[in-house]
Amino acid sequence: MSPATSAIVVTACEMQQGVGPGFAVAFTPEKRRVAQMRKITAHHLRRWRVAESTAENVVLAVSELVTNGIQHGHGAVGLKAICAGGVLRIEVTDENPAPAQLAKAEDDDLSGRGLFLIAVLAHNWGVSGGGHTTWCEFLLASGRS
Repeated sequence: MSPATSAIVVTACEMQQGVGPGFAVAFTPEKRRVAQMRKITAHHLRRWRVAESTAENVVLAVSELVTNGIQHGHGAVGLKAICAGGVLRIEVTDENPAPAQLAKAEDDDLSGRGLFLIAVLAHNWGVSGGGHTTWCEFLLASGRS
């Protein structure tokens, strides 16, 4: 996808090869995409009957990771969510090989707390794909159907 292209491509994958439901989205790095990715994620979480408290944390994590991908990444940004084995994994990918890192934000800083927030809310998080992908995982309640 070229930077001049203003598009969102959503691919839904439901119960493929033993993996639970999921979706993948590719989009241009524009600020307005953050709200769109929150809405797409919230829609899927409702369909998957994810507990409301977990869903709120996931949507917040998506907002932070997508914002980081747009602000610090290069080129197109991708968002992927996959449910498997009682875990919901969120991945945000961009073309910047520099890995995301926790920052120490001062009290009066207006930004710099996103990954810290994800580290607190998510069960686990990290960076993979040669620094291109930042991911986080949330444990799903066993009562989810």
